[in-house]
Amino acid sequence: MYGTLAGALAGRKIPFDRTTFTATVDGRIVGIGKTIKIESMTVHYRLSVPPEAREAAERALAAHPQGCPAHESVKGAIAVAWDATMTVGDQTITVRSS
Repeated sequence: MYGTLAGALAGRKIPFDRTTFTATVDGRIVGIGKTIKIESMTVHYRLSVPPEAREAAERALAAHPQGCPAHESVKGAIAVAWDATMTVGDQTITVRSS
């Protein structure tokens, strides 16, 4: 999803600092008998965009899961969510998947 979001931002010509664009993932694993199953995961993004690119960046965030082959492959079996902490000029905002 990280690469898909980077591509969505670049494709929309949204300037972002690639050196501070990061993602971490939290996962929830449950035991089933003697095996485990990944039940859910949340991708946490951090990125910076200029104020004039805020709306376009929010649209890219909302659309990027549908363009990600990995997300599309597991979405029926694993609950996948994301959130993004965006620095927009001198503001910090959080955007979350619905």
